[in-house]
Order: sequence, then structure tokens, then C-alpha cells
Amino acid sequence: MNASHTADRTLPFARALILVFAPFAGGYFFSYLFRSVNAIVAPNLISELGIDAEELGLIAAAYFLSFAICQVPLGVLLDRYGSRRVQGTLYMLAAVGAMLFAVAENVTTLFVARALIGIGVSGGLMAALKSIVQWFPEDKIPIVNGWYFTSGSIGALSSTVPVEFGISLIGWRGVFVVLAAGTLIAALLILMIVPDKKEGIDRSSWANNIRGLVWIYRDPYFWRLAPLMFTSASANMAVQGLWAGPWLSDVNGLERSVVANHLFVLAVGMIFGTFVSGFFANGLRRLGLSMAQVSVVGTIIYTLCSLALVMDLIANTYVIWAMIGFSGIFAAIVFAAFAFHFPSTHTGRANTACNVFVFLMAFSYQYGIGYIIALWPQSANGSYPAVAYYVAFWIVVGTQIGAIVWFFVLGALSKRARG
Repeated sequence: MNASHTADRTLPFARALILVFAPFAGGYFFSYLFRSVNAIVAPNLISELGIDAEELGLIAAAYFLSFAICQVPLGVLLDRYGSRRVQGTLYMLAAVGAMLFAVAENVTTLFVARALIGIGVSGGLMAALKSIVQWFPEDKIPIVNGWYFTSGSIGALSSTVPVEFGISLIGWRGVFVVLAAGTLIAALLILMIVPDKKEGIDRSSWANNIRGLVWIYRDPYFWRLAPLMFTSASANMAVQGLWAGPWLSDVNGLERSVVANHLFVLAVGMIFGTFVSGFFANGLRRLGLSMAQVSVVGTIIYTLCSLALVMDLIANTYVIWAMIGFSGIFAAIVFAAFAFHFPSTHTGRANTACNVFVFLMAFSYQYGIGYIIALWPQSANGSYPAVAYYVAFWIVVGTQIGAIVWFFVLGALSKRARG
């Protein structure tokens, strides 16, 4: 079913950027910063609280687990009540979680705090994507989506060297107090500035809302594309959000300041990748590719970069991590593909229907990598052998390759069934 987007655009493009795009982008900045910050604060948590790799992975992954649990009800709420009310309220909960993290003294409290943050930012992307579909012309959606992803990448960038500098000034607890305050401000701006729009809102019965979700899950188009997202995008979240730092430290033997510099380069690569992803999608569409085909091309690019890492094909560590950062967002083109395929009244549910798997897999990757690494003995200085990381990362890359194969196999089967 092709998406039906209303022609009633009550805001000029520039005004929509200010009133709709900018407030959500501010919140998404903090969402991505929270997602990535553990890669920098991990040494502080290990030294101050004495946690190991498995516990570290569990704490970081709590964000993804709670995020995933929220996705299905979130989609229904977004399509029923709109992005402003839902996500503006949720960001307030994220601020509470950040304050709890700042005062935590044990693994349990850290886990609960990260879970609250995950719930609070769970609609940071989905709410904005729905609003973009509601307020922007269809031909601008991939580009505006790309710009929005860029705001998250800037948050990831800020979670590297700037956070390291902040820790040196006010400690990791002080940094989280600042993050709590910033998130609260973002919540208030969304609630006060973002306009409501009736088009794209489904106020039918709750039973119809649920039936709409079931209809999405029964669509073969959904299942052809979703695995591209919940392998590649999820792996990118888990690695960029935590395990890139320990890899650089334990596999490459880099000092903490140099690790922060690499994570900074990774985030810069993400910024460039998110900024050009919309132009990349539109360019391939002009060459005659469908949005589904564009999605798999983007996923293949990221998978090739991941292979280059685990096969040691590129000696320069800055170059390979910049490449991973640049290509990591390309799988998210799937969201734009869903916007073209499903009607605007269902975009919240379509995106969150996929996102629940994305974040369940991100949880599985982030915790699973730590679990696998912890199977090897830890040295006196707290590091793990390089082979532990290679085994864990190879398993992750294998799932990405499987999703690409699935895309082509299901496509061939669907084509055969039609003709």
C-alpha cells in the first residue's frame, strides 16, 4: 500500500524547520548523547564501582531494553495523541533517569537509571519522524530525516572529547546532572513550541489501532526490510554506544585520551553520514532504484566497513572508525522507505514496529558482546584479550550478512509468488 500524505501543509518549509524540526532535534541530541556516553564513562564506573565487562554491558544495554519495550505502545500513542504530547512528556522522565544515574552507588541503581533514560528517550526518533511526515513535503522527507539523524550524531560527537573534558572538570556525576537539566529544557521546548496537527492522527477505537499494527506486521514488505535495520543499525548502536571504546583500548592498546579522540572521529563520521544519507537516497532513487533497494545498498556499505574492521583490512585506526561512523546510519533509510509505503496515519506504528526489534537487538548485541568477552580471563589492569573482541564482533557481522541474504531471498520468493 502506498503512503497517502496530505497536501495540507499549514507551515512554510522554513517555519516547519523552526517549530517542528528544531525542538525535536534538540531532544534527539540528548537521546544520542545518552546512548553513547557509556563508552567514555565506562572507565570511571569500573574504577569507582568495581564492575566487570558483563555488568558494564548489562548497564549500558538497559537503555536499549527499556527503549525496545516501549516501542509498540509508543507507536499506538503517537498515532493516537500526536508527537508533541507523547515525547515532550517522556523527555521529562529521561531527565529523572539522568539525575538518578548521577547519584547511583551500585549496579542495580545504574541499571534502573539507564532504563528510565531509555523509556524517556524511546520516542525521540519515532515522534520526530511522524511529525516530519505530517509537516514536510514527501520529496523532502529523506533529506529532512537525514538532517534529523545529524542532530543525533552531534550528540554522539558531544559524548566523546567534550564529555571527557567535562569529567575532568566536574566529574562523571556532574556531567549527568548537566545532561538532566538539558533534557528537561528540551522537553519543555517541545511541549511549548511544536504545533499539533489533526492529519495523520488516528482517533479510531483502540481495537482499530491494534488492528493497524497487526496489518503492518503481516505486510511482507515490512519483513523484507526490517532485518536490515535490526542487525546493522542495532550493531552500530551497540558498538558506537559502548564497545568501540574498549576495542580501541584492549585490541589497539590506546591510551584513554587517544580512545576519546578516535570516538570523536567516529562521531564526526556519523555527522557526515547522516547529513548525506538523504541525498544518497534521493540520488539512488533518481537512478531508478526503489526505496527498498536503496535501503539494502546502504546496509551493504555498512557491513563492508564492519568486515574491514574485523579482518584488519585498514591499518589506520582513525580511517576505519571514521568509515564505520559514516556508514552506520545508512540502514536507517528503511524508515524513509516505510514512510513511502505506509499511510501517514500508520507511520508511528510502522516505525516503532521495526524499532522494537532494533532496540531488542541492540540490547542483545551490547550485553551479548560483553558476555562473550567476559568468557576470557581479565588481566590485572582490567583489560581483555583481543581474540575475545574478534569472536564477539565476527558474530555480530555474521547477523548483518544474514539480513542482507534474507532481503534478496524474500524478494525472489515474493516475485515468484506474484508471477
